[in-house]
Amino acid sequence: MRSFWHEVLTQRPKLTWESFRDIFLITAGALIQALALRLFLIPAQLASGGVSGLAQIVNYYTDWPIGLMVLIGNIPLFLLGWRYLGGPRFALRTALAVAAYSFFLDALVPFVPANGLTHDLVLNALYGGVISGIGFGLVYLGRGTSGGSDILARILGNWRGITISQSYLVTDALIVFLAGITFSWENALYALVNLYVSGLSAEAVMQGSNVARTALIITSRTEEVSRKILDEMERGVTIVPARGAYTGAERTVLYCVISRAEVARIKALVSQADPQAFMVIGNAHEALGEGFKPLRS
Repeated sequence: MRSFWHEVLTQRPKLTWESFRDIFLITAGALIQALALRLFLIPAQLASGGVSGLAQIVNYYTDWPIGLMVLIGNIPLFLLGWRYLGGPRFALRTALAVAAYSFFLDALVPFVPANGLTHDLVLNALYGGVISGIGFGLVYLGRGTSGGSDILARILGNWRGITISQSYLVTDALIVFLAGITFSWENALYALVNLYVSGLSAEAVMQGSNVARTALIITSRTEEVSRKILDEMERGVTIVPARGAYTGAERTVLYCVISRAEVARIKALVSQADPQAFMVIGNAHEALGEGFKPLRS
């Protein structure tokens, strides 16, 4: 415990413009998550997973405040996150996220309809998932977590490279099972849909709209193809020497990153320069640097 407080006092991060930006993102994300629960998930008895889902189940039997239970339940996970996710820097952001989320969960009660916006389980699962995922994504963009299964998901992601959506399914399986016993198995199935949609929505927020395409072009007319891309599309091209595994013949591979809107154009240009070229178009989650989003730390 002494080392815990020693780290807090000696490694306090400095307040910068980025710190205020993170505080805003985390607070906004916590508010959006709380709205998703109060408007869609809690009225429909759809477990949100993690500590929040467990709090919903306990509330069903006891009427204890969900926000307060979320705050208390996050304490052991907070200590776990301290150990594996970055000490004081992690602690301050996560403490803010958990405190704000817990506060909004209980503070919103007088201001939202007790029965939610709809009784349709499908709508509640989909809209609850999308909106809560937006909140999760904003918290992640603020370099924090919302506590609960978010901490376990981040640890799994750092340890095994598991995506956010997969991590939620792994860490929240037990909560959904308990929700099935408590509410109904139909609700549990819709809760799984909600968790998956939430993970996809969080990833979309984190990645933004900067989804790019990669083009791998194998051609015998390297100069003509690369010149068309450079001059007519003003995109950079990387030339990679290669060798065919079957024939052993020397080949040239051109590598280029383009936007989604430029896919049809690059196909046409390559076809004009070398109709015999072989091309593979792939997805890139994000492109940073010249011609795309600036690369920042």
